[in-house]
Amino acid sequence: MLLHIVARGKIGRSAEAELVERYLKRITWPTKLTELPERGGALPALLPNSVTVALDERGEALGSTDFARLLEAWRDRGKRECRFLIGAADGHGDEGRASADRLLSFGPATWPHLLIRAMLAEQLFRATAILANHPYHREG
Repeated sequence: MLLHIVARGKIGRSAEAELVERYLKRITWPTKLTELPERGGALPALLPNSVTVALDERGEALGSTDFARLLEAWRDRGKRECRFLIGAADGHGDEGRASADRLLSFGPATWPHLLIRAMLAEQLFRATAILANHPYHREG
């Protein structure tokens, strides 16, 4: 299953960009990062039999193991792509949230949208490591 991050705004050459790159390189599943302008710009075509997750403050906050199990379930049901949408500084509008299959939150705090990319990349690496029984994730 392709793990596809679609993010609004350009991250450029920054510490956040380095973190995103570091974690995406470590993921053994296929990954892709698509940047869109802050406003406008069409989303890339979604592969058939895919799922869309919008990162949003109104979403569900999952622990790392639960997040891993969710990815595992989608993968095992034959989902071809799991697309993660990260909005610009003002987040997603009502239409963007409504079009997602699931809303996911990194808790009640407000996070900079550029930092969310790094946090998501790390959680994707952690989830795939959990599913591979890799020692990166420690419970307790």
